[in-house]
Parts: sequence; structure tokens; C-alpha cells
Amino acid sequence: MLASNGVKVVLTARDEKRGLQALEKLKEYGFSDLVIFRQLDVMDSASIASVVDFVKTQFGRLDILVNNAGISGVNMDELVGPIYNWKEVIQTYELAEKCLKTNYYGAKETTVAFLPLLQLSSYPRVVNVSSLAGLLKHISNKWAKGLLEDTENLTEERIDEVVKEFLKDFKEGSIEANGWPTFLSAYMVSKAAMNSYTRILAKRYPNFCINCVCPGFVKTDINRNAGILPVEDGAASVLRLALLPNGSPSGLFFASQEVSSF
Repeated sequence: MLASNGVKVVLTARDEKRGLQALEKLKEYGFSDLVIFRQLDVMDSASIASVVDFVKTQFGRLDILVNNAGISGVNMDELVGPIYNWKEVIQTYELAEKCLKTNYYGAKETTVAFLPLLQLSSYPRVVNVSSLAGLLKHISNKWAKGLLEDTENLTEERIDEVVKEFLKDFKEGSIEANGWPTFLSAYMVSKAAMNSYTRILAKRYPNFCINCVCPGFVKTDINRNAGILPVEDGAASVLRLALLPNGSPSGLFFASQEVSSF
């Protein structure tokens, strides 16, 4: 949808084959001159550096960064057939760790890597695709919630501390006892962390427009197309933030088109 507004887009995907298939579909709509594909794995520093170098060489700057990489942190394959002990089957420590590395740490590393190119833009915009699942009301752990709600003293180190504590409790099997979400646990914590990081970045770079958005329950691979909204509707929410005019609000969380609390 960015391409339909005349924006040159570097489309990325971890799976090169699927990324190229998506590019071919876009070409059918006449966007062949505006969309370029590059393979990107946000868990791989070398992969991130390669894409940054490509953008620098091809365009010299970056105007808009959309962080959309995300995984659920659960084994969706296990949802086929009867599940008798789903808490143990669906969520594992390895999946939880991978979820945090992708949804939070990966998005953060990608953003940091692109900052020098974003700073060359006359009005840089960053859109972090998030979820209502990441709202702090879903976290009952008073210590973690207190740290993330204290925006005056919020730092990256504090967010990382919360993430590490969650993973420690997950590994020890004590997430429920310690007030963490028990369903889609890692996904919720990863999005809460990303939302908090968005607020920090917005303060640090006041000339940027940096927001996060929940596009709604969209039919995507992450939910095995069980969502209720078509991809176009979800993309519209992201597109609006990506094309906000100069001087627009920054550091906010949007639930689709509306500003929401964190």
C-alpha cells in the first residue's frame, strides 16, 4: 500500500522464496518499479547489516521504517488435533526465547542499525506493528508493570531487565505464580517491551515520528488466517502512521486508527 502512494519500498522477509512470491504478486498490480525485495532475518546481525548497506547504497537515506517482523511464540502445528496439556505443548522456553529475540530484540536491533539513515531524512517515521496483547493491563506482575509504567524513569536497560526476568521465570516454570500472562506469554511480553521501547525512542528523537499500532485481528500466517480482518484493513492502519505529515504526534499507541493507552 505504500507503493500505491508512490513510495519506493524495500520489502523484506526471512523466507526468501515467500518474499519473492509476494513481490511477484505486487508486480501484477503494476508496482514493479517501486518495490524491491531483500531477504532479512532480524535475528541475524549480518542480515540486518546487509539490508542497511543495500538501502544506503541504493537510496542514501531512509524515510520510513516499518517493523513488522513477528512470531507468536507458540507451536501452531500442535493446534491440530486434540490437546490435553496445551500449556506445556504449545509454549516452550525455546519458543519463548525466539519470540522475544524476534519481536523485541530483533526489531530493536533493526531500528538502531537504520537510525543513521533515518536521520538523513527530512522527516523520519518509524512504525512498530504491535498488538493489544501487549497492553500493560495484561501483566499482573507488579514489579514489571511498575517499571514499564514509570515512563519518566523508563530505560532500555529496565525493559531488558523485565524481559530477562520473564524468561527466567518461564524457564523455572513460575510465570503464573509470578503474575505473567499464561497464554501467548512470550508474545504478550514481547509486544509490551516493544511498546515501551517505542516511547523511549520517541523521547530520544523528537524530530522523528515514532509510533506503534495494533492493526487488529488480521488474517495472517501468525494466526493461521483465523483473523477477522482482511490484510488490506490491517495495512491501512500501518499506512496511515507511515505517511503522517510533519509535526504529527509521536510516542503513541494506536488501536487501529484510534489512540489508545499503553
